[in-house]
Amino acid sequence: MPEYKKKTYSQNQRNAKSNQKQNQDVQVEVGDKLLITIKRLGINGEGIGYYKRKITFIPNALPGEVVDVVVTAVNPKFIEAKIRKFKQKSPDRIEPLDNQEVGGTELGHLRYEKQLEFKQDVIRQALEKYRPRGYEDYDLRPTIGMDDPTGYRNKAQFPIRQQGDHLAVGMYKPNSHELVDLPEISTQHPATLKVVRTVRDILEELEVPIYDEKQNSGIVKTLIARVSESTGDVQLTLVTNSQKLPKARQIIERINAELPEVVSIDQNINKGKTSLVWGEETKHLWGADYITETINGKQFMLSPRAFLQLNPKQTERLYQEAIKALDLTHADKLVDAYSGVGTIGLSLADQAGEVRGMDTVADAVYDANENAEANEIENADYFVGEAEVLIPEWADQGWVADAMVVDPPRTGLGEALRDTILDTEPEKLVYISCNASTLARDLEDLTEVYDVDYIQSIDMFPQTARWEGIVKFTRR
Repeated sequence: MPEYKKKTYSQNQRNAKSNQKQNQDVQVEVGDKLLITIKRLGINGEGIGYYKRKITFIPNALPGEVVDVVVTAVNPKFIEAKIRKFKQKSPDRIEPLDNQEVGGTELGHLRYEKQLEFKQDVIRQALEKYRPRGYEDYDLRPTIGMDDPTGYRNKAQFPIRQQGDHLAVGMYKPNSHELVDLPEISTQHPATLKVVRTVRDILEELEVPIYDEKQNSGIVKTLIARVSESTGDVQLTLVTNSQKLPKARQIIERINAELPEVVSIDQNINKGKTSLVWGEETKHLWGADYITETINGKQFMLSPRAFLQLNPKQTERLYQEAIKALDLTHADKLVDAYSGVGTIGLSLADQAGEVRGMDTVADAVYDANENAEANEIENADYFVGEAEVLIPEWADQGWVADAMVVDPPRTGLGEALRDTILDTEPEKLVYISCNASTLARDLEDLTEVYDVDYIQSIDMFPQTARWEGIVKFTRR
């Protein structure tokens, strides 16, 4: 007879199976009232407690608090609940500055010093989940915060709708289509709020047709205002449901008269029902083609769709940390992947011998090269394309990068680019991340070739749970 090996389980596996069975045995229903002690914060800023060992997520709760909650959702593995009343409050709780019904400031009730500690813990939690090589010994540096963690968002992007007999522009309540007319938002630059509110009033007085989502009718969908921190100039974009913008001339005249800070007005066409804010076509209506932002002494021209970090003050700190981490010499050839309008690569160009960047958005690449010319930077060139395609092509032509900086979207590095980095092995590598989870996942692969020197968290989004950081690598 064949021999069979007896299946064995580690203690952790036995505990996991036991906990899973206990979770399934927990009887709880939506509407039930529970008393929960909060143990820690989750990566989205929510309080985490346990009901009979079943993990329970509770927004607006802080570690150490005892809260009376009502169950709002039940999942086989977890419970969701909301606070009815506090039995015991944390000494770190403060009165939030913002209207909590619209969301967007998940940590507004937490002292700022503790927010910074939380963001260091976010990356720690992500590393413990993915367990990349040597993660227990990573140098996780204290989060770099802001002196004034308010008014930092340089861009406002709000839907506009008819509500009864008036126009509302603002934010939707979470998980709903109920629009809250623009409340005070402590994180938003005051100039953007002023412009959006005033334009709302102008459109209402001129009786410009406003988009109706149910009927897919009307014209103006969204108002977008971006301010330059360095000049105070504002760029305004009206997103519309058609090519035609009724009463465009009167709208422009009123804006000129009432909002002298608005120096550029554009129309973006985004027809029909869609979850996307921007359409493909943008028409310039009036004023300057760009506004200009200054970062670390470099000037960057920003067209309406150009990407720029939402917090210019902390962006300067972010790029200063990148400069320090890369430690470039004038002999180094640098690749700026996910380059956007060139803000990172051009900030590093003074230290490098040559910079080459790439982006898949042609308009961004055009702006990057224009920004290089405007700053009289002659050792930087930007190309349309994917890094995983261009880098091997350049290597075949004899141009091999000594250094690389990557600043991917929240989805992290694609598999193809991870493989390209591991194949080309640039000596100096810096990863700027806006998502701790995808960073930790990418580190599983990158640490096959590189050691992690340190991870420096930087608070780009005070009052929120969003994390940003820089990783410095050393090639083994």
